Amino acid sequence: MLYANPRKLKVIHTKKEIQGVLSEYLCLKNSVGLVPTMGALHEGHLDLVAKSKSDSDITVVSIFVNPTQFNDISDLEKYPRNLDNDLEKLRKFKPDFVFVPEVEEIYPEKPLVKFEFSGLGDSLEGAHRPGHFNGVGIIVTKLFHILHPTHVFFGQKDLQQVAIVRRLIKDLSFDINITVVPTRRAEDGLALSSRNARLSPEERSTALILFNSLIYAKDELLKGANWFAVKEKINRRFLEEPRAKLEYVELVKSETMETVSSITPEDSCSICIAAFVGETRLIDNMTVTV
Repeated sequence: MLYANPRKLKVIHTKKEIQGVLSEYLCLKNSVGLVPTMGALHEGHLDLVAKSKSDSDITVVSIFVNPTQFNDISDLEKYPRNLDNDLEKLRKFKPDFVFVPEVEEIYPEKPLVKFEFSGLGDSLEGAHRPGHFNGVGIIVTKLFHILHPTHVFFGQKDLQQVAIVRRLIKDLSFDINITVVPTRRAEDGLALSSRNARLSPEERSTALILFNSLIYAKDELLKGANWFAVKEKINRRFLEEPRAKLEYVELVKSETMETVSSITPEDSCSICIAAFVGETRLIDNMTVTV
């Protein structure tokens, strides 16, 4: 098998160059793992890189803050960016290539195609971030066509996005295996997120209300509690916390994102939550199985 040189991190900025270097590996039937990111890398992203290195012959990490998946221009402008820091973190994990295109390279003109994910994308993030999953569908499809990965790696924290991409792979007949890696958390339970960098020390402490709400909900559901009573208790918790504003907390089927009112042995369910802590929007989820 042919392998890239791991001693030096190879950063590529254009579609033409990355396709040129990957074509040789693909011709030799090497598997190519893709870890798509928007930068501001943390240990959760690096878990994905490690998993790709374990499961694939060649690993490509993409770093691209995708404008089409932001429904709020101020959120796009505030999204943390530090390429030098990202590359320094990646050097320790030695991905074979890092694809860092400019916006004009990916979007030479405004896309006219729109993705509609029906019931999968209508609730939760889809309901609160109009157009978000259309942008996800566009960028993921573009990366699949540019890089031709055989494997792609996502974190469980973006549970609805995982369901969207899994369905996109199926419906568009991409020959790609999707692997979901468990959410990496800080010692106190907060899910790692690029957006955590925007939290003040006080907000960072407040943000634990998301994780604590998930733990509470999971414990109560496993005891047989009524979901709507649990949900109401979480709502009251947020009303008592001035730094946090709950957007949603829902119990859903993990594969279809269908909202449900109870857990059953037949389906894997997840509690999904989104909230603003100060001006920073955070999401998290936790799987509940009987």
